[in-house]
Amino acid sequence: MSQPVQPPNQPQQPYGGQPADGNPYAAGPGAAAAPTGNPYGDQPPAPTGNPYGDRPPASTGNPFGNQQGRPAPFGGGAPFAPAPPASPVRNGLALGVLVAFGAAIVASVLYGVLLGSIEREFGYAAIGVGFLVGFAAAKLGGANPVTIAAAAVFSVGAVYFGQLIGYAMVMADAAQVSFSEVFLDHFDTVTRVWKEDADFMRYLFIALGAIAAIGGAKKAN
Repeated sequence: MSQPVQPPNQPQQPYGGQPADGNPYAAGPGAAAAPTGNPYGDQPPAPTGNPYGDRPPASTGNPFGNQQGRPAPFGGGAPFAPAPPASPVRNGLALGVLVAFGAAIVASVLYGVLLGSIEREFGYAAIGVGFLVGFAAAKLGGANPVTIAAAAVFSVGAVYFGQLIGYAMVMADAAQVSFSEVFLDHFDTVTRVWKEDADFMRYLFIALGAIAAIGGAKKAN
């Protein structure tokens, strides 16, 4: 008996589907097409402008994000520390001492001219000399203990040299010579006469000048 001839074997698709337009890997009629433009299907595209997705972009104008607009070359703070400002206490101390010295010179001249003009000792003016020196020093330099101490010391010198100026004026008038000749050329004679005439009250007024300088400094503040 003759058996029917089987038709030649047709090429089978490797994935069980039918060829579509010459594409042996195309899916069958019931398969869903992949979303257009996303070959991975299960991940959304990254947000526009941020390629990393999970981090916000850095602030505009600062490419380093966590620093104040400039990079830290060694992973931390500024590359060098700024110079410390000058201390106001030190500046006030220097100013107070300079003012005390200048005020002592001015007060000494005024005090000496007063003594030489009236040709007599006016001890209570020494208190005014000390007060002026202490007040000026503390007013401009502050009530620093060093400033106050300097004002007291300069007040003692101002009272002493003021009395020497007064003595030199009286001696120059008596000798009919210039004041500069007596004070500069015969300064040792002026100091010797001052020591011979000095008494307890004169030294007391010098000490009161220093005390007045402390009082003037406290009054200024």
